[in-house]
Amino acid sequence: MTPKVGNIAIDCNDLEAMTAFWGTLLDLKTTSRSDDWIDLEPLGEGGPVLSFQKVPESKSGKNRLHFDLDVPDIHAAGERARELGATPAGAPMGDDPDSPFQVWRDPEGNEFCFVTA
Repeated sequence: MTPKVGNIAIDCNDLEAMTAFWGTLLDLKTTSRSDDWIDLEPLGEGGPVLSFQKVPESKSGKNRLHFDLDVPDIHAAGERARELGATPAGAPMGDDPDSPFQVWRDPEGNEFCFVTA
């Protein structure tokens, strides 16, 4: 039997701030909540649910897993993310000047990339 990914869970300290950031950035609505867990809509049709779990400890170190978000313009996507509370982790980069990518950090420091689609 092959397992199916049902949820991608992100540990966080502030459930409301993180679900507001990611829900707005990805245009996903909240589907369920409890005191220490919030689910957003699935990532695409039939995709896993994006979930957030409240934990007491803060993030430390680099993520071992991150999202690559396909966008037509990394600069416009970055400005929108900045308005929502993200910060750039560095300048745009990549071997192909027509297909740059840029690493960003969400409000709790979790890295993600905008990648030219």
